[in-house]
Amino acid sequence: MSTSPFDLQSALGLDGSPVAIGFLDERPEGVPAWSGGPVAASCAFWRQARQGQTFYTVPGDHYHCVIGAHVHGIPLPEDRAAELGETVAVMAGAGYIDPAEVPSIPTVWQAPAFVAYAPAADAPFAPDVVLVAGTPAQVMLLHEAALRAGVAPMTVPTTGRPGCAVLPLAVQTGEAALSLGCAGNRMSTGLADGELHSAIPGRSWPAVVDALPAILAANDTMSALYRQRLDRVEGATAPETATT
Repeated sequence: MSTSPFDLQSALGLDGSPVAIGFLDERPEGVPAWSGGPVAASCAFWRQARQGQTFYTVPGDHYHCVIGAHVHGIPLPEDRAAELGETVAVMAGAGYIDPAEVPSIPTVWQAPAFVAYAPAADAPFAPDVVLVAGTPAQVMLLHEAALRAGVAPMTVPTTGRPGCAVLPLAVQTGEAALSLGCAGNRMSTGLADGELHSAIPGRSWPAVVDALPAILAANDTMSALYRQRLDRVEGATAPETATT
């Protein structure tokens, strides 16, 4: 999905590519199947695409993470159907989640036949959502670009656990959303302690990319003004150096 010659990853200084994710009814043409073996969580696939891989998964690739399968709208096979309730019971027993929270977790409305992943700059399929891992400073610039593009509210919807719930949240609302990254999400994606995930609806991603250069230029201008103000105020209030 080439959107612009502008290199968003380099411009923001991201430690990895923005990730395009598609919930698809048909196998994406020219995209290889995931061949890396079982993964413990659906969000582990984000890490691979962030590092440059392009591939698609099938429902069975998500079965090892019953919460992730639930969020992705993927039903478990009959012989594993009880695992979701069992997992929620373990989480509740640990004091990690209240079972009453489960119905409010955003989920993909229609079970996808395939879930495709790729670096967003050259994704060979139309993504439903683009996911960016970055520091708060980097994500703030992305949020300002989303505001400029008209695809982010001033107050951004935010998810905690499960971290992958940010995907259907962005798709359902059609607006940018944030994930603070739950414990499992951070472990599976390699998300650093100083990073979080921003999710942009796929159809709006080109507009966000196009808006970012102006946002970066505006922030450079404002940073210079803030520095001048800070230097002026600190200079005016600095104590005089005593002389003898």
